[in-house]
Amino acid sequence: MARKNKRSATEGTSADSAIARPPAEILYAEELARLAAEDAGAARPPGFALSPRAVRRFVLGDAQANISRKFYGDDALVERAIVTLASNRGLMLVGEPGTAKSLLSELLAAAVSGSSLLTIQGTAGTTEDQIKYSFNYARLLAEGPSREALVPAPLYRGLERGAIVRFEEITRCQPEIQDVMISVLSDRVMLVPELEGDAGVLFARRGFNVIATANTRDRGVHEMSSALKRRFNFETVRPLADASLETDLVLAQARALLAEAGAEVEVERDVISLLVTTFHDLRHGRAEDGTVVEKPSTVVSTAEAVAACYSAALDAAYLGGGALEPRHLARQLSGTVFKDDEDDARRLRHYFDVVVKERARDDERWQQFYDARREL
Repeated sequence: MARKNKRSATEGTSADSAIARPPAEILYAEELARLAAEDAGAARPPGFALSPRAVRRFVLGDAQANISRKFYGDDALVERAIVTLASNRGLMLVGEPGTAKSLLSELLAAAVSGSSLLTIQGTAGTTEDQIKYSFNYARLLAEGPSREALVPAPLYRGLERGAIVRFEEITRCQPEIQDVMISVLSDRVMLVPELEGDAGVLFARRGFNVIATANTRDRGVHEMSSALKRRFNFETVRPLADASLETDLVLAQARALLAEAGAEVEVERDVISLLVTTFHDLRHGRAEDGTVVEKPSTVVSTAEAVAACYSAALDAAYLGGGALEPRHLARQLSGTVFKDDEDDARRLRHYFDVVVKERARDDERWQQFYDARREL
């Protein structure tokens, strides 16, 4: 499910059509407005823009109220996440890449605070300045330390506004950078030693909290300190186990992406089901008939299935006959999903020789898929 687990192309406003990737609060502005209107007077934690029940409806959908479901997965996890954000602990979403951790983080921030844009992107090069604040050095030299010379970063703005701050891929940061969060999460205060008096102390307004995400499989990940872990409630976001549900999700997202791209192509559910079945087999190391296959080192997530489907559909739209076929999917598996590991390419070819070949005996679509193996 990933960024992966995205959105309906029919939502949002025409004024946003030029934005390549609108944030949730813009894309679903109409839904958020309706929920806020219906939610008037409902009990809510301090600083919440919507009540916890309305936040849940926004994320998980409400068919009767025409609220779309945006996150597909464990409903109980979403409920626990909402409760955590109302508490004095941060929320840590962990799991394999492509399981929609970032999407869930964005949706929760948009519903709770009305904005998902206070985001820190964790990398090996992330610095403390990019998390807390820095200074406009021209003004600093000309005027000396002042609030006007200070350039607030997402954490500063989150404390100041009482809003949710998202820390993406926190474990990609060096441990000493991660630990910048400890005192802020503990005391809900940030000290600015360069400024004197009250300006040097920033107390969090009600509603401030942090949602962090961390992958469990990527290279370059740093272990979090036990002190920082204690400031978070951990929730594990797992891949979808229901192949039928995942097929519906991949189909919906692929069609939405194609609509946004203005590409006209016929995409049938049976073809997407073939791709999702392949991903489930490789993800679990076992086909439906019990045949054991080697698991690839690449994470074959729902997000990668969406990416492969979207690329294959564009192939069909611009270079093919306008209808997505199994051969288009096979052509996109290498490069889109299985990138630079020769062993993974061997495992994929073995899967085709053992599993796909057998299924091709009785199914024309699997036969087309198998015939395209030479393009892997």
